[in-house]
Amino acid sequence: MGKLDGRVALVTGSGRGIGREIALKLAADGASVVVNDLDDAPAKETVAAIEAAGGQAVACSGSVTAEGFAERFVQTAVDEFGGIDIIVNNAGYTWDSVVQKMTDEQWDAILDVHLKAPFKILRAAQPVIAAAAKAEVAADGRARCRKVVNISSIAGLGGNAGQVNYAAAKAGVTGLTRTLSKEWGRYNVTVNTVAFGWIKTRLTEASAHGGATIEVEGKEIAVGVNPALQAAMEQMIPLGRGGEPHEAAGAVYLFCIPESDYISGETVTCGGGIRI
Repeated sequence: MGKLDGRVALVTGSGRGIGREIALKLAADGASVVVNDLDDAPAKETVAAIEAAGGQAVACSGSVTAEGFAERFVQTAVDEFGGIDIIVNNAGYTWDSVVQKMTDEQWDAILDVHLKAPFKILRAAQPVIAAAAKAEVAADGRARCRKVVNISSIAGLGGNAGQVNYAAAKAGVTGLTRTLSKEWGRYNVTVNTVAFGWIKTRLTEASAHGGATIEVEGKEIAVGVNPALQAAMEQMIPLGRGGEPHEAAGAVYLFCIPESDYISGETVTCGGGIRI
């Protein structure tokens, strides 16, 4: 019997990398998962992996910033699995530049994906969660504990040169989390943030000088980390290395299981002990 048996989890950006590991981990402990990715193929691959392991999942592909996505995402969970118990706002990417070279498009795109999209998903989920909590209180005297985990970054906690848009968005996630923890406590929903340090993904493993890119809605976005910064970070991280996606997923998992039912409004750093 899993700790998350009978629970329904929505995980954005779960076709690849950390999000995929989160979806697999929640499903392995019994949750039914709504898998989202910008692209259909990786979302379906995660669904197939969950089903092959004996779990339940459904894909809800598309950009988290698209008009109507939040409502479609929530409705998929309701239609396929009957409700919502866990929301993990994980989707995102970086589009770096120093402030004097950063365009309005860069700024808006990163604020949209990291901050506005979680806001819209949580707003769309509120009527479903509130109705379920009220029904449970009427029937049993207490609503079961539901979970929201918003993903942030050490860039949002301490700033990072070249990432004014990303750092601002991730700092905003902290405010979103703390405020919603106060608004949704009455529904017995815990709302927490995990701030990742250097986790090895396709966005961070490549050299910033190697020309690596990802495609986001038809646009090629440069990714990668300056090799000198990678080396410096390895020296700064007390554990002496970057994290793996499954280790990042483990931090999120801690806020999804019953052992964290009385923790809300908090930010935990998953960075091997690093502080910036």
